[in-house]
Amino acid sequence: MLTNKRAVTLAALMSVLFVGAVNAGPVLDKIHKDKVMTVATSATWPPQGFINDKNEIDGFDIDVSKEIAKRLGVEVKFVTPDWDVITAGKWNGRWDMSVGSMTATNSRARILDFPATYYYVPYVFAVHNGSALKDRAALNGKVIGVEGGTTSEDFLNQSLAIEATDVPPFKYDVKAGKLKTYSGSLGPLDDLRLGDGVRLDAILTQQSTLEAAVKKNYPLKAVDGSVVFYEPLAIAIDKGDPELKAKLGEVIGAMHKDGTLTKLSNKWYGVDYSTVK
Repeated sequence: MLTNKRAVTLAALMSVLFVGAVNAGPVLDKIHKDKVMTVATSATWPPQGFINDKNEIDGFDIDVSKEIAKRLGVEVKFVTPDWDVITAGKWNGRWDMSVGSMTATNSRARILDFPATYYYVPYVFAVHNGSALKDRAALNGKVIGVEGGTTSEDFLNQSLAIEATDVPPFKYDVKAGKLKTYSGSLGPLDDLRLGDGVRLDAILTQQSTLEAAVKKNYPLKAVDGSVVFYEPLAIAIDKGDPELKAKLGEVIGAMHKDGTLTKLSNKWYGVDYSTVK
């Protein structure tokens, strides 16, 4: 006969196992059953995702998500957890997929699956308009800001390993004197806009993010030189649902083929990022 303590322990263990089994089931089946696709994304990363003047979530990733849902014949619901929570995996059914411009790095591929790349964005170094820094060589030894936990940080730590073969090679040619990390993509931009060298000498960011900031009158400019690296951005799902992975790969493939991703990229960026230029 079980003691009360052992019975409680066993019940707790069975509960954990049961929840795990449920969440490990086919997510695609759940989406079709509930007629809702829950997407984890960002609302603070324009133009990928942001809150518009109507207090609604909007942006490129939002439009891509809506199109995926349309093709699956379901509604879409958005949630905005912290980036490090999304990239940690083991979502336990809190959302079905991430459409948040995530790079399929080698380390992430160990805990998440990436059904398809939907666009490719070039990364650039940027400085304040008043800066005398003209090229990437001049950035060595400077204070450079990046969003933490991203490919920008990995590049400057010389640890960037992209799980993709369809992007050009890159080289580590800038060594920061001090690397400052921020919890969001706007933090480096906001600190750099304060003035040349006030808090930062430069930032490394997506070209599209920089262009969106310049349109909002941020006094910033790209450093002369070629693209630092191309980042392939992919849909991400939790491990363990080959049906969902295959279906999303099929949907994104069709969106590439019929020009939908080109159209959405031109809408939000003014350029076609659906392929590497």
